[in-house]
Amino acid sequence: MCIAIPGKVISIVNENTATIDMGGICRDVNMDLMGGADESQIGKHFLVHVGYAISEISKEESEETMHLLRQIAGLEEIDTPESESI
Repeated sequence: MCIAIPGKVISIVNENTATIDMGGICRDVNMDLMGGADESQIGKHFLVHVGYAISEISKEESEETMHLLRQIAGLEEIDTPESESI
């Protein structure tokens, strides 16, 4: 099983690389699978797997995926009907 982490492009390093913020952790990511890196990608969201951007996604999908990953890691409470009544 593979997992891709959502993140937002915050800057362009060069024609092949962008810096992507993935939940507060910023990494330089290869953008070759997205046709290279350019200024128009700043602010857009991508799924990142092993240092490569593999797909562009919506802001909403990025935020929801990150929320679920935080729940799995135990960093956020899981929203359940039982926890809402307490």
